[in-house]
Amino acid sequence: MPGREGGKAKPLKAAKKETKEMDDDEIAFKAKQREEAKKLKEMQEKAKGRGPLVEGGIKKSGKK
Repeated sequence: MPGREGGKAKPLKAAKKETKEMDDDEIAFKAKQREEAKKLKEMQEKAKGRGPLVEGGIKKSGKK
């Protein structure tokens, strides 16, 4: 059926990535990154409950 030939062809399956061995430095670095991300997320949750920090800024006048 030539009518169904149009459209995008399915992509080929990608080769599986090899799992590489991580040394102690990489493991410690990844753990440190996770801790920092966790702290940042906690701070964002804590700040979410409050209102805006600064009420100032650019104010628009009613005139045009």
